[in-house]
Amino acid sequence: MVTNGAAPISEDDIKLSVAIIGAGPAGYYTAEALTTGKPGVKVDILDKLPTPYGLIRAGVAPDHQSIKNVSKRYAATNDRENVRFVGNLSLGQDITMAELKDLYDVIILATGAPTDRPLGIEGEDLDGVIGSGAFVGWYNSHPDYADLNPDLRIASVAVIGNGNVAVDVARILAKTANEMKDTDLAAHAAEAIHKSSSIKDIHVIGRRGPLEAAFTPKELGELNTLENCVALLDPSQLPPASGDADLSGAVKKNMVHLRAIAENTADDTKIRLHLMFYAQPVGILGEGRACGLTLEKTILVDGKAKGTGETEVLPTGLIVPCIGYRTSPIEGIPYNTGRGIFRSDEGRIDAQTYCVGWARRGPSGTIGTNKPDGIGIAAKILAEVKGGHKEGRVALDRLIAERNLHVVTFANWKKIEAAENSAATNGAPRLKMVDVDDMVSIAES
Repeated sequence: MVTNGAAPISEDDIKLSVAIIGAGPAGYYTAEALTTGKPGVKVDILDKLPTPYGLIRAGVAPDHQSIKNVSKRYAATNDRENVRFVGNLSLGQDITMAELKDLYDVIILATGAPTDRPLGIEGEDLDGVIGSGAFVGWYNSHPDYADLNPDLRIASVAVIGNGNVAVDVARILAKTANEMKDTDLAAHAAEAIHKSSSIKDIHVIGRRGPLEAAFTPKELGELNTLENCVALLDPSQLPPASGDADLSGAVKKNMVHLRAIAENTADDTKIRLHLMFYAQPVGILGEGRACGLTLEKTILVDGKAKGTGETEVLPTGLIVPCIGYRTSPIEGIPYNTGRGIFRSDEGRIDAQTYCVGWARRGPSGTIGTNKPDGIGIAAKILAEVKGGHKEGRVALDRLIAERNLHVVTFANWKKIEAAENSAATNGAPRLKMVDVDDMVSIAES
């Protein structure tokens, strides 16, 4: 129940106009929670892309189609009369934060964390060093990265990180065309990986040890089942097997996979995927283009990696850091530079502005983690905002018309989706479009 200082207001009678910036999982879970049983709460989900679903579309690995099925839940949320998707509307370019605050009672930032964290070492600005945000976007058909064109005519790749993103990058580079035929791998990425690539060695590098790695067992186990790739691991990097009985959860399952990988032997007819622990990057070599990665051996001190001073150079022509992401700053919104998130009091930025998902807590958890987060922020808003009076979507539509903006509604997104589905071949679920103008043209047809 919400009060406005006078008589109590039933949740059924709450009237709010809400703009959610970002059409990914956090945005949709929040919209769902805000509008369930509350017909007076009207939510517009705004996104700079003509396509909804955020990381479900552009971040989840193309060979993990089952995870993408959660988009059906978001589509159901869009079927509600009081929820609307407004795509191809860019904050800062088409409309400002100040303008949105004039139009809506509440603004929720669900912008995710699209920017790669820097390595902070010499040479990371060289060609051939591509952050995982961009690289994953490239093979997932994100329009911003479709022209990335990484040169895969190289022998060795270094993937920096010991989490699922690193495993995804390594696996996508190692899988054959046959293994990827029923996925929505970007056409340009498929051409480069399956026809132009000369990759023979993929190195997945972590600063700490196997017990500290953030892989989930399913993703780690997949590395040992690839058609044309053999996963390798130096057994000396594993702790004594006698301690495995004391492990629990994902770590225990991971050790089963790692011990199996450690029994593999190299096969020169296949790509070699090397899992490397206790090594941290300290410099990238090259003139204009990366040609090597300097690694320093580490030891664990109180659970943290500490350099030993012992170094080696790993020859490589492509380096993909997978070390985390940052939320992009927005003018007028307080920002925590150290953590790469918006400053908030448990999601409340000011009396009118909130944040949710990775924009609030940083890049952590799974897609499902955003559900309780969205429910919590929705409850917070309904408890703190004392009714609304702003026009919301009516005023936004007026502004869109005045500026002749070509926005994409959910109904029009379905035209794009239908075109992608019909263009798919060989069992693929869809052939994603990458040109925004082409998408808008289909949406408006």
